[in-house]
Amino acid sequence: IDTQEVLSAASTKWNFLPFKPGLVGGHCIGVDPYYLAQCAQRYGYNPELILSGRRMNDGMGEYVANQVIKLMLKKGIQVLHSSILVLGFTFKENCPDVRNTKVVDIVRSLEEYHLDITIYDPWANGEISLKEYGLELTNELPEEKYDAAILAVAHNEFMGLDLNGLLKSKHVIYDVKGILDKQLVDGRL
Repeated sequence: IDTQEVLSAASTKWNFLPFKPGLVGGHCIGVDPYYLAQCAQRYGYNPELILSGRRMNDGMGEYVANQVIKLMLKKGIQVLHSSILVLGFTFKENCPDVRNTKVVDIVRSLEEYHLDITIYDPWANGEISLKEYGLELTNELPEEKYDAAILAVAHNEFMGLDLNGLLKSKHVIYDVKGILDKQLVDGRL
């Protein structure tokens, strides 16, 4: 079942709230539930739903990375030392804040495969990402051709981006935020 189609159908309900899947970073959703869970446990309550949701969200970066690798293998793309373009590093779109970003989880999981990873984010501060995460990023759109692209953050700058111009003829496009045309992508949440 396509998640975006389910959300489209659900939006016909009068009180529908359009929450979309993605990487849940930041402080409010990424950190605060742990405070609530700790407080609940202190009073003898086991907040299973809160902790289950956090486990799901905390594993999403690794899930995305594994899905990209599987798609590359299905297309016969050599994974070892392949080049991957990660589009976006901030914790949410059109915002420069990289604190508690979950995109780092995708990158860390991909690093286990010995890939050449380029992180492009026109909003993020490269000095902060290097200091906080030890990861270099660029604010300028790269000119090389990549084996795969992962749209991790829905910055406005990425909406009209010609991804095919950034990719090799045989490639994988993975859309974490579900903002790209379904016909253009190989996988999405």
